Amino acid sequence: MSSQFQTVNTTKAPSAIGPYSQAIIANGFVYASGQIPVVPETGNIISDDVKEQTKQVIKNLTNVLEAANSSLSQVVKTTVFIKDMNDFSSVNEIYGECFGSSRPARACVEVSRLPKDVKVEIDAVALVNSFFVTSSFSKI
Repeated sequence: MSSQFQTVNTTKAPSAIGPYSQAIIANGFVYASGQIPVVPETGNIISDDVKEQTKQVIKNLTNVLEAANSSLSQVVKTTVFIKDMNDFSSVNEIYGECFGSSRPARACVEVSRLPKDVKVEIDAVALVNSFFVTSSFSKI
């Protein structure tokens, strides 16, 4: 059984800072690489404030998902990496505002260091629009 993969690239999110893609589409899902709070137009970190960083991370993630014909509402799983667990509630506040009523599965872990010494990074797995059928989900 072979899988087809499609690389996703957009100028509306920071370029990869290593040997990886912004996202890959495979088998009806988009696997978005971790996004950090870099402003794509400048290449700079948005600010030192964790809430501002979280907003920029989710903006970048949204842009990558849209380039893959997906959206935040179709995210099924995220992993949140934070530099300091004391920022957990601030990150959650912005995360909740951005995801709204969508509540994907999630893990959140504290790490000793992130690329460019940022405070937050988020990756995601989401359904691609052409595979998204609301009736295929049922409440348990």
